[in-house]
Amino acid sequence: MNQIQTLSATDVAAAADRIRPHVRRTPLLDLEIDGRRVVLKLEYLQRSGSFKLRGAVNAMLESAADGHIVAASGGNHGLAVATAAALLGLPATIYLPETAPEAKARRIEEAGARLIRHGATFAEAAEAAQQAAERPGSRFLHPYNDPAVVAGQGTLAAEVVADVPGTDAFAVAAGGGGLTAGTALAAGGRHVVAVEPDGCRALHDALAAGEPVNSPVDSVASSALGASQIGAVPFGIVTSYEVESVLVSDEEILRARDRLWEECRIAVEPAAAASFAAWLAGKVPGQLPCVVLCGANADWTAG
Repeated sequence: MNQIQTLSATDVAAAADRIRPHVRRTPLLDLEIDGRRVVLKLEYLQRSGSFKLRGAVNAMLESAADGHIVAASGGNHGLAVATAAALLGLPATIYLPETAPEAKARRIEEAGARLIRHGATFAEAAEAAQQAAERPGSRFLHPYNDPAVVAGQGTLAAEVVADVPGTDAFAVAAGGGGLTAGTALAAGGRHVVAVEPDGCRALHDALAAGEPVNSPVDSVASSALGASQIGAVPFGIVTSYEVESVLVSDEEILRARDRLWEECRIAVEPAAAASFAAWLAGKVPGQLPCVVLCGANADWTAG
């Protein structure tokens, strides 16, 4: 069976039922900025600090995993897997590149997972994690190239559609493509804009090439959006649903992050501000778009 082609909104609905006891239904903020109305999905309030928990929990529950979970991550997926494993009573080992922020590494260990630093990039950490997962009793849980993960991430958009049916577009930050693909599945035909930094553009480059290709990783948001290649599973969905690709600069991302704090006292990591940066720049269509603030796993200190 071709899992890429058969994923649908039905899979997202099943994932929502499966993960409901373990994840938060995050709130929405409906506001006006610069004379334009926008809905913010406050997913940074999710357990583990990002949307990644949704996919991790769904993948673990769907396969009835009872062994050792191994994952590689720039930070947020690792923290989600560590959190999900703790919730479900499973052991977990997370491989993180040396460049991953200390704030994310610390939280992974605090969640109870074993942490291993390896390599300078996510790709190097992922290679080591996949080798470790070949041991008997272990399973590698990919951060985005897994149908169950994609379906789990789609539950975020499904909540928005249920809570604000008038929403007519979504803006989501894109890294490996799991959230983008899940959003496309659950959006009910609404326009989906995938936002990437200029220096981390795996989806943009894949769409231009017509297939997943290697792409540079160099951005202030690279710890969360630093996939060097979009996954085949999300790419198949993204191309089927004609998702729009948009790029923003690091400067726009940082200004958007600061604007969220000034306007709403919302503190998010740079990756989560990328979608808001695209909306501020007028790159997101719709009369009532939803901008997803996907994570807040950065250090913060009171002034």
